[in-house]
Amino acid sequence: MSSEFVSEAVEKPLAPGLYLVATPIGNLEDITLRALRVLRSVDRIACEDTRQTAKLLGHFGIKTPTVSYHMHNEGARSSELIETLKAGGRVAVVSDAGMPGIADPGAMIAAEAIAAGVDVFPIPGANAALSALIASGLPSERFAFYGFLPSKEGARRTALEDLRARGVDAATTHIFYETPHRIVGALEDVVATFGAQQPVVLARELTKLHEEFLRGTAGELLATLQARPSVRGEMVLLLGGNAVQEAVDGARSLAAEVKALMAGGAEEKDALKQVAKARGVGKSEAYREWQRSQTRRR
Repeated sequence: MSSEFVSEAVEKPLAPGLYLVATPIGNLEDITLRALRVLRSVDRIACEDTRQTAKLLGHFGIKTPTVSYHMHNEGARSSELIETLKAGGRVAVVSDAGMPGIADPGAMIAAEAIAAGVDVFPIPGANAALSALIASGLPSERFAFYGFLPSKEGARRTALEDLRARGVDAATTHIFYETPHRIVGALEDVVATFGAQQPVVLARELTKLHEEFLRGTAGELLATLQARPSVRGEMVLLLGGNAVQEAVDGARSLAAEVKALMAGGAEEKDALKQVAKARGVGKSEAYREWQRSQTRRR
């Protein structure tokens, strides 16, 4: 893409509006000059956690007033801040780290500001998902971001099974955020859903002192983490699209085999049992695949 660089004089007054400001995800050097200018110039900074943002502001000597803006008060606070913006105010929104609105508060107030006719300005910067993607070694031309996987095991497995069931582009990389205490369980579910050979990259502690990329198959990474006494740090989990597509194709061919046996006179239960045995999978797994194929047809 072609680029046209624009330089604004520091003395130029900041225009009224809502500023969505990206902040460092670890390394403070990743703050941009524009972000610092905006944070110094706005009337108020809405923070996911005022205590966390205070550390950033203190490091750079910024004394702009702050107010909390998080998932528990997002609705009420958005309405309050919109009134300030409609009156010509300048408000910045920041999350604890990274890009507001990406698995963090910010999207609601942006939508409400636009609906109210208020200008919204993105202030680019660090983002964990994109940082992990470009250094993962997986295809980066097409990707899908899902935020955090569900915290409960059953819901997490269902989310991964739904991804497999609906069919995906083989060249698409799939990106999730994950937590240290859930990552082993998440990898166990990836292995159960897509197989131990599923290409996976785990990016841990991005831009921080102990930044680490683990690349390999889901089975290999699972064994690596299980062997560690503890797993720490914020994480990005990436799944390569090729093996995901192979799992999708496998589910489709399972349904086709069951249908062929039933067309030959076999009862559904017997057909499922035969296909499960031939594929070396459990009867319950074969049944789930069959049920999903029937649901998609309705």
